[in-house]
Amino acid sequence: MSNRAYSLDALRGYAIITMVLSGAIVTWVMPDWMCHTQVPPPDFVYNSALTGLTWVDLVFPFFLFAMGAAFPFSIGKRIEQGETKFKLSYDAIVRGFRLTFFAIFIQHFYPYVLSAPQDLRSWILALVCFFLLFPMFMRIPIQIPKWAQISIKWGAYALAIIMMLTISYAGGRTFSLSYSNIIILLLANMATFATILYIFTQHNLWARFGVLALVMAILLGSEINGSWTKTVYDFTPIPWMYHFDYLKYLFIVIPGSIAGESIMKWMKTRKQNDDQQDTERHPKIAISLLILTTTLVIVNLYGLYTHALLFNLLATVVLLIIGLAIVTKQKNGIFLLWKKLFEAGAFFLLLGLCFEPFQGGIKKDPATFSYFFVTSGLAFMALLFFNIICDYFKCLRSTRFLVMSGQNPMIAYVACDLLIYPILHLTGLYPLLHYLYANAWLGLIHGIILTTIVVLVTVFCTKKKWYWKT
Repeated sequence: MSNRAYSLDALRGYAIITMVLSGAIVTWVMPDWMCHTQVPPPDFVYNSALTGLTWVDLVFPFFLFAMGAAFPFSIGKRIEQGETKFKLSYDAIVRGFRLTFFAIFIQHFYPYVLSAPQDLRSWILALVCFFLLFPMFMRIPIQIPKWAQISIKWGAYALAIIMMLTISYAGGRTFSLSYSNIIILLLANMATFATILYIFTQHNLWARFGVLALVMAILLGSEINGSWTKTVYDFTPIPWMYHFDYLKYLFIVIPGSIAGESIMKWMKTRKQNDDQQDTERHPKIAISLLILTTTLVIVNLYGLYTHALLFNLLATVVLLIIGLAIVTKQKNGIFLLWKKLFEAGAFFLLLGLCFEPFQGGIKKDPATFSYFFVTSGLAFMALLFFNIICDYFKCLRSTRFLVMSGQNPMIAYVACDLLIYPILHLTGLYPLLHYLYANAWLGLIHGIILTTIVVLVTVFCTKKKWYWKT
């Protein structure tokens, strides 16, 4: 077994693939539970009064959780190599700005932003945007002097800026720093603030929780007009990049860092012989946990979406008790890791369910504390699921598409809009997909086809080691 935690890659890959799928399915022929709770079909009008949770609402928090789980591996390794906290913090800030640029650039080059309806120019410019991202975020794969690599990278950035400032957009829109992809912008803020927080609290979990408590206090206090907490909440020196409200997603990223630390500790202490013995002796425990974690996710999605809150709470408690009885029987090797992940997931899940009545019920937007904690708890369960599949049973061949997509998520995120759609339109193939607009099953197949192509593109780039990194 290699030193890489494949379960983290698989969770990140699952998150990014389902993110693509949720945008590629023909939503207007789908049932409500196939869309975001607060933007239901067929009108897709945002309704802040709607509460509940669907599988689509889990996509983004699972990705954030995986981001936090990677901190002990990326940051911890660099600290062990002797890098200073100042250097790590500086790199986190630079990464945040690069992700913000990525968010602004791709948003300005989505075909529907360039023209309405889309035309030849919009498809070509989208393709140019996609291929221009390679020299910006990929290490040049050929041996050239460092000054040449830097020149190519900054030349790509300069060309991107010129393009954004000079081209025309649909509806008379002009270039604006404030017009960016909100998902990537939130990730940029977490890449900066969550990283810096972890750098200075790597060995102090209580300090991490202390910062979360302060953030929670300011978020709650900001509802009082005239308070100093409201002033802190509203203050932003760079409104196109940062708002205090973005920091609420620390409540997902930081629990993810706890999961990552548990996996790293297990990886440092495991022995190959112990892993083989565990696999031979206790497959029933592993299979039981696979079924249990899957059931927990499904039960909570059903219970919260249908507002069967009492049923959901009771069923969750029963399942958690069963799970705790299973994981506490074994106290060594990988079973200790499962115990930690399950217990942490149980805590955050129950905490989220206790918060459910607060703020009018669980919501993705505006995100409630119940949403943060419930999705964190379910993310622990999903990570445990993938740890059993990838790191225990070692089903690496069947999960390779998840792992490789998770290793190159930036490409997967934009490939559909900036590469696949333009190619399908330019080649005249896109009208063939219209036959899949008739009903929900065909609409799902539409999404699966496009998502599969995205996965193939991402896996190809990953095999070629064409990674987009910040």
